[in-house]
This record gives sequence, structure tokens and C-alpha cells, in this order.
Amino acid sequence: MNSRRTFIGSMTGGLFSTALAVEAQPPARTFRIGFLGGASAALYANLLEALRLGLGDLGYVEGRNITVDYRRADGQYDRLPALASELVRLKVDVINEIIR
Repeated sequence: MNSRRTFIGSMTGGLFSTALAVEAQPPARTFRIGFLGGASAALYANLLEALRLGLGDLGYVEGRNITVDYRRADGQYDRLPALASELVRLKVDVINEIIR
């Protein structure tokens, strides 16, 4: 009878500690992509959709496990260095640059 209580107690304690370990797992990392463009958003619509689809095929979904920070110069190319610096300050993981 005593060994039965010990067994049940150890099983319950083991299950409880396993549940705590699962809850303590850090959340999956969210990656940040910096998008730097020289023209307006309308010119990049197709490219951005292709980027989203390609990332989706790999299991990355904007707002779930990736964040995309968009910066566009809207044809004012002299703004590009400042926009690029801003993305660097945001500590994005990668910068995707499209200059047209």
C-alpha cells in the first residue's frame, strides 16, 4: 500500500513538473524584416505580395512569427540613407532593398 502511494505521488509530481516546464518555454522568436524601397508603395505591391507568399510557403506569416518594417523614399532617393539608418536602429534581422 505504501509503495502504491509513493508510485502515484511520484507520477503526479512528474506530470506536474512536466506541465510547468512546457509552460515555461520561451515564445517562438519573431523575426524582423526591414523593407527599404526607393519608389512608392504602389510600385512594390506585386513584389511584396510575392515576398509574403514565399515567406508563407516557408511557414513565416506577417504578424505571427515575422514583422516587416516598411520604409519608402517615394522617389526622393536622398532620403534612403536616413531610412536605412532607421531600419538599423530598429535592429531588424535582415534588410530587403529594392531601389527603382
